[in-house]
Amino acid sequence: MQIIDVHVHLNYYNNLNQGQDIPSLQNRLEFLLANMRTHNIDYSLILTSYIVNSNRPPTSDIIKIVNKNKISNKVGIVASYTISNNDFNNLTKYKTWIKNGIIKGIKIYCGYEYYYPNDKRYQPIYDLCSEYKIPVMIHTGDTYSPKGKIKYSHPLNVDEIAVDNPNLNIVICHLGNPWILDCQEVIYKNKNVYADISGLVEGNFNKYNQRLYGVRINEMLEYIGKPHRLLFGSDWPISNMNSYLNFVKNLKLDNQSIEFLMGKNAQKIFHT
Repeated sequence: MQIIDVHVHLNYYNNLNQGQDIPSLQNRLEFLLANMRTHNIDYSLILTSYIVNSNRPPTSDIIKIVNKNKISNKVGIVASYTISNNDFNNLTKYKTWIKNGIIKGIKIYCGYEYYYPNDKRYQPIYDLCSEYKIPVMIHTGDTYSPKGKIKYSHPLNVDEIAVDNPNLNIVICHLGNPWILDCQEVIYKNKNVYADISGLVEGNFNKYNQRLYGVRINEMLEYIGKPHRLLFGSDWPISNMNSYLNFVKNLKLDNQSIEFLMGKNAQKIFHT
């Protein structure tokens, strides 16, 4: 069984690395690959950021470092798209990346950016992803930054996008946490909607959140039915890969459900 982590970053998070020098992008990539080897992760999708600075490299830099290391068989790239820092002229760049198989999806950061996913300025991205059959990932739920505005990141907002774009595969990031029940209904109702289980905790699961999220995910799987549309993701380095793998083991899912969660669903929509 191939294990795919659909949600990792090469960002440098200051609060997780107090007192350390900012590591180079090459060092961050090597750290990711080392974690993947240690925990038997076969493939990861690197999500680029909604902002660009010394801690958060642009998509073009991620593409260069992946190509330089010749590891496209180990990692793929999901490019961020922001209304604030893009215009329609930039769509040509995204289209080229997609046509050449360089990026596997596009992510928008609702909540971090103060736009609802139904903002008409996102529609060219939805059309592009529909045309080339790659998914859009949408941030939902709580925001890592206290400056986020969560009215923009409620998972119910995704329903409208799914209905209006039936040929678009959509990934609800983070199960819409804490609105997991709402996320559950959006997935159940719309067969083109998936969700990743990433970023439910910072660092490691403890007994309390292991039990809490375990119950909620099992309830979600019962409600959705088989084959389900959940994806394994960790949100590394914010969340610990090994702790996430242990969390999944403790869900006590049947083999078919595990296979869909850990790789098959990702293979289907990201074409890995």
